[in-house]
Amino acid sequence: MTKSVELPQGTLEMLILKSISLGPLHGYGILLRIQQISGQRLEILQGSFYTAIYRLEHRGWIKGEWGESENNRRARFYSLTRTGTRQLKAETAKWTDMAAVVASILDKKADDL
Repeated sequence: MTKSVELPQGTLEMLILKSISLGPLHGYGILLRIQQISGQRLEILQGSFYTAIYRLEHRGWIKGEWGESENNRRARFYSLTRTGTRQLKAETAKWTDMAAVVASILDKKADDL
């Protein structure tokens, strides 16, 4: 059993954008996709998750349309907008740069200075 990981501030929105970029999903489907991709290591509270969904939709990064879920229930399906695609690209670049900087710092030894 692997240990769950806490998300740094702002990461949830990027993960939602990434999940939706793989194909439109309803809210709970997005949550499940993030958990699946993370190997069940991310535990996301539904309150935080749905607040982030509303925030992303308000910013125009995702759009929601009503449809029918796989269990024949009415559900809101989300997809990326052009603005959301650009935002995901920008956030991915920032995250990659930050991870590289942090990894570089953690790899330093006293005699490297």
